[in-house]
Amino acid sequence: MSLVNFGPVLCVAFSAIWAVAISTGNTALADLLLINGAVQLVLFGLVAWLPFMKTGRMSFVDIAWPFGVALIGVQIALLGDGEPLRRFCVAGVYLLIGLRMGLGALTMARATGVIFQTEFPRYEYRRMLLEGGGKKHVRFHMQAEILAQGLANVSVLAIPGFLLSVNGEGTIHLLEGVGIGIWLLAYLLESTADVQKLRFIANNRGGVCNVGLWKYSRHPNYFSEWLVWTGIVIAAIPSWWSLLHAEALFTWIVLGAGGAAASLMMYITLVYLTGAVPAEYYSVRKRPDYQQYQQTTNRFFPWFPRK
Repeated sequence: MSLVNFGPVLCVAFSAIWAVAISTGNTALADLLLINGAVQLVLFGLVAWLPFMKTGRMSFVDIAWPFGVALIGVQIALLGDGEPLRRFCVAGVYLLIGLRMGLGALTMARATGVIFQTEFPRYEYRRMLLEGGGKKHVRFHMQAEILAQGLANVSVLAIPGFLLSVNGEGTIHLLEGVGIGIWLLAYLLESTADVQKLRFIANNRGGVCNVGLWKYSRHPNYFSEWLVWTGIVIAAIPSWWSLLHAEALFTWIVLGAGGAAASLMMYITLVYLTGAVPAEYYSVRKRPDYQQYQQTTNRFFPWFPRK
């Protein structure tokens, strides 16, 4: 898939996954998928798509997407019919992910003017790629990318949580514990990376942040965010497996593939689409020492610095 054309392609892929998933024989799961589909599309339409039509800025997605994740958590808590401890734990996970990022985006918008007055550099980068790729309908592709993020919340990012929320098994599976443990560790690492970056910027404007977690990865915040979703996917495996004999085989496979796609999609997004690659395009131009940082430090997966 061309990274320039990913918006329309992902819209089709996510819609197909959702269309198959709602054919599930589990009534509670089907209801969650249907209600969430309506909730997310209304949210993205009002918060991201209409503002884009008025201003031409995609940055409103950074408000719609995280609050959409938080709303998945609300639906899990209110509409799931699975074992309560598991359901409310997973609901809390989605709420913490969404509210942390959503409130952070609003705080940044108020402090800097980005989103409401200016565009995030990563979305300027997307526009540059589209225009550089000779696209005649740049606005159409940008609208498709907004819709793709909404449809991700409708399908692949919601499926792992919804699977967990309808699991009535009273015993917590080992993989569920491992997955939630990975999520918690990654959530703490991401918060730590953000704090380290803010402290560094406050005292070293224009410098290259290579302290703390940033010494081992050029983007520990993005790596931790990917790990957050990977932990949720791992935790959902037993709930998905428990549906093997209750679902049509094709639907069961799509539910599993759709859930696993949350980890894959977050990796592609955080590295290539709106994460590391767009960020470094500007970092190399703004910070003279950034190329040396690239040569000594892994881009995504943490490892010891190279000499």
